[in-house]
Amino acid sequence: MSDGGLTSGVDDLDVGGNSNPVDGTGRLRTDAAARGLEVEVVARPAADSLEAAATLLGLQPSDIVKSLVIKRHDGSFLFALVPGDRQISWAKLRAVVGVNRLSMPSADVALEATGYERGTITPLGSSTAWPVVADSRIVGRRVALGAGAHGFSAFVQADALIAGYDATVADISD
Repeated sequence: MSDGGLTSGVDDLDVGGNSNPVDGTGRLRTDAAARGLEVEVVARPAADSLEAAATLLGLQPSDIVKSLVIKRHDGSFLFALVPGDRQISWAKLRAVVGVNRLSMPSADVALEATGYERGTITPLGSSTAWPVVADSRIVGRRVALGAGAHGFSAFVQADALIAGYDATVADISD
């Protein structure tokens, strides 16, 4: 794959100190290895839209997966993995999860629940291993998702990610 000007990997970056943004990618890599997942982390420039991000990564918008933190009524969380060109269907997700109330938490609550800032969120390396529900449209694809730090994306085979998390696969988007 041509990297289109992207820098593959982060091994040559200075990762000293806890405030370094690469720490998130390190947690991602450690978790991926523990789950037997092959993940490619690439540095990328900022993008101002889904389409621009897809172009930068050499992907279709549907191959960029949003990792959404969802709060249940009991205060626990789950991850919903949705293709970038689609929106979460609350009715479908509630039916899959079997609850009447779900919500998107604030950015601060999502950070506390996962250890990742919005725009970097991924189940990989999350501070808590919440359940994962993956939209059926990502099955069989190589996808990009948040890599735990701004300026990075993680590429992974969706089927391996689903298996690694024993994720529920269902139609959860519109």
